[in-house]
Amino acid sequence: MLQRSYQRTPAQMRPLRFTTHFTKYAEGSVLVEVGETKVLCNASVLATVPRFLTGRDEGWVTAEYGLLPRSTGTRTDREAVKGKQSGRTQEIQRLIGRSLRAVVDRKKINGFTIHLDCDVLQADGGTRCASISGAWVALALAVRSMLDKGQITESPIKANVAAISAGIYDGTPVVDLDYIEDSHCGTDMNFVMTSDNRFVEIQGTAEGEPFTDEEMSQMTQLARDAIAQIIALQNDAIKE
Repeated sequence: MLQRSYQRTPAQMRPLRFTTHFTKYAEGSVLVEVGETKVLCNASVLATVPRFLTGRDEGWVTAEYGLLPRSTGTRTDREAVKGKQSGRTQEIQRLIGRSLRAVVDRKKINGFTIHLDCDVLQADGGTRCASISGAWVALALAVRSMLDKGQITESPIKANVAAISAGIYDGTPVVDLDYIEDSHCGTDMNFVMTSDNRFVEIQGTAEGEPFTDEEMSQMTQLARDAIAQIIALQNDAIKE
């Protein structure tokens, strides 16, 4: 019989919670907790744009991602100490940035950059997905702040965006893999989707046996259902 954390069925996510306004100074801030994974997402509004956007009447949305030294079982040096970011860090923060830009009309934030900082306080699988889902909440709160201050006249947010992992664990398609499942799964996938039911990105790799069309369809449906639940919780969080 399949054994999962929190006695979950294959289709169940871990407990998910968004705690908004977690820090004092950021225009948007949220602590996202997915089971034992905890990520702090802060959104900062900067009255500037990258040089490549000069004169284009557009704003920008970007992200940074990092694991704190004791977010995992053993201490890892800060990447600043090493003098460079790992390939994994760069790949994840680019994914977060792409995911947020997919749902923002950047012409409506002309002259501004919204910078999302996603810091992993504790990692137990799914940190990139938690970062994307939390970053959207922080973004929405930052946009509300910009509207309140008169920096913009209408919301640039076109839809929600959220992410979830899925995979084949112990021969069974499951959603929202924790660290143990992710370390031993036969297939590992990440889905990023919008609230209008469109895909931003799908990442998938067979770690063991190649997966079939049917298994791909099963994982996609599991992810679609889970993301709908995440989006409902995002909307509840920004109402508070």
